[in-house]
Amino acid sequence: MNQVARLFSLNGKVAVVTGGARGIGGATAQLLANAGAKVAVVDLLEAEGRKTVDEIEAAGGAAAFWKLDVSDEAAVKRVLAEVESRFGRLDILINNAGIDGDNVPTDKLSLEQWERVMRINVTGTFLCTKYAVPAMERAGGGAIVNVSSMYGLVGGPDVPAYHASKGAVRLMAKTDAQLYATKNIRANSIHPGFIRTPMMEEALSKLGPLEQVFAGMAQLNPMQRVGVPEDIAAGILYLVSDAGRYVTGAELVIDGGYTSR
Repeated sequence: MNQVARLFSLNGKVAVVTGGARGIGGATAQLLANAGAKVAVVDLLEAEGRKTVDEIEAAGGAAAFWKLDVSDEAAVKRVLAEVESRFGRLDILINNAGIDGDNVPTDKLSLEQWERVMRINVTGTFLCTKYAVPAMERAGGGAIVNVSSMYGLVGGPDVPAYHASKGAVRLMAKTDAQLYATKNIRANSIHPGFIRTPMMEEALSKLGPLEQVFAGMAQLNPMQRVGVPEDIAAGILYLVSDAGRYVTGAELVIDGGYTSR
């Protein structure tokens, strides 16, 4: 194995990818498996999650699916224990599960709408991290990536609960980076820009013909294109592999230059 392959190899590692059934999570699960990790695909979308596992196995990788609501503490504790028991360890956690919530102004947003987004995006990230860290300590270290957004760095005049949640998981990564650095556990956040995922397609389909909407969106960043889930998966692989072994508490922005303005 040459030096480059060795840096990005995840042979012997076990990864949990929440929201791993499709979109960024699905692409990440497949790439981490291709790099040699055994992958726990965790999602509420059972059919799509099992399809992702089937694709990983068809490509020669190792994976298994767990149905999980990341906001359910007892379920998170149980599933992460089952992952460690099945695969023998836990080295990598990708906190990707999330929802966009309702696109209404702050003064029109109900407490229920706000709390639903926070429960999944923020509390879910907290719970998965809480129960992954002890397993990582038993494994001798690990890497956590919180999937934030470019809107975890800059504001936007829409989906206020979503933007707040993405700012929260950014700072949670920084806190955990400092808390667990001496345990050989790294924590970073990744900040996607406009990425064509099923969740984004569902949200934007209300605005008009999808191809026209995406074409207009592409003009909002310097590269003038919308990204694909594999763009983010590649950044995640860097952060969890030995290529990123000295990176913790950092923000990796993959947004086509949107926030460079």
